[in-house]
Amino acid sequence: MTDSFDRGEMSGRRRFLLVTTSIAGAIAGVGVATPFLRSMMPSERAKAAGAPVEVDIDKLEPGMLLTVEWRGKPIWVLRRTEAMLETLEKLNAQLADPDSLREQQPAYAQNMTRSIKPEFLVVEGVCTHLGCAPTFRKDIAPADLGPDWLGGFFCPCHGSKFDLAGRVYSGVPAPTNLVVPPYTYLSDSRLLIGAESKESA
Repeated sequence: MTDSFDRGEMSGRRRFLLVTTSIAGAIAGVGVATPFLRSMMPSERAKAAGAPVEVDIDKLEPGMLLTVEWRGKPIWVLRRTEAMLETLEKLNAQLADPDSLREQQPAYAQNMTRSIKPEFLVVEGVCTHLGCAPTFRKDIAPADLGPDWLGGFFCPCHGSKFDLAGRVYSGVPAPTNLVVPPYTYLSDSRLLIGAESKESA
């Protein structure tokens, strides 16, 4: 009787040890796998340092502005209409750097539209004067901006004005055009901001 009781107790202990060891092994496995899996994903620090950001532009209507974040800065993606593009040549005499000669954009965006594809403008939404956030004003000749205003970006902090290609007007505090970040097209409907394009201007 005692012998059979001892065997039953031993069998119970074995089961307990087996279950405990299995659980400990599983926990150790998770502990080893977690840092490995985390190392495969970009950290918040890596994202802040400039990991590229993918943007879906498929549903962006003509005339609309989309804002995304890259390197802690707002990036504007503007889908320009034909009428918006037609305003660009009319403003050259009023702009400080109409030909984008200062290096505020990659070489492939050093053109009148300051973009790879004329329809889409990609710029940092930060005024080049003191880093304020300009507002998108697509209205034509509003009372507060004058009869020559054909739409663009207005900085309410100190009155700097930029056209629909992010080019700065003459005689305003901002010294340079808005910055065009590096970007490329993954497809007709997807942009990758923070990655250089191989396309030429």
